[in-house]
Amino acid sequence: MSDAESNDTGKVEERSPCFELYDLRVEVIAPPGARILCGAKPGDWFELRGEMLYLPPGQGFSIYSLAALMLLLPAKQRILDPFDWMASDSDVACPDPHCPTRFRITRLAKRRFERSSTTATALPSLRK
Repeated sequence: MSDAESNDTGKVEERSPCFELYDLRVEVIAPPGARILCGAKPGDWFELRGEMLYLPPGQGFSIYSLAALMLLLPAKQRILDPFDWMASDSDVACPDPHCPTRFRITRLAKRRFERSSTTATALPSLRK
């Protein structure tokens, strides 16, 4: 039964007030010997776990590169329809048009979150 059908009949499936997000790893890739202008090195990476960003000790990451990625990361964390382009496209170009680097977003394990731990907003009513 689809969500629309269950709403039409007044039946609401009981669920735990939890949701899942993928942890993500973003890795710098570049052609061998390429001149990199964004300050990255091939193999540099960071991970996104929930809303927290983790970098290896001693490694930085350009705020301009991060800005180019930032709006895509929450969408990549979510479970997507297999026909959605966001489910298949994983490389993002460096924002400097003269820099050949790409940032590859890879999904890692799913992490479960309780709604009450992530927001103070009450859950809206699911019944019509």
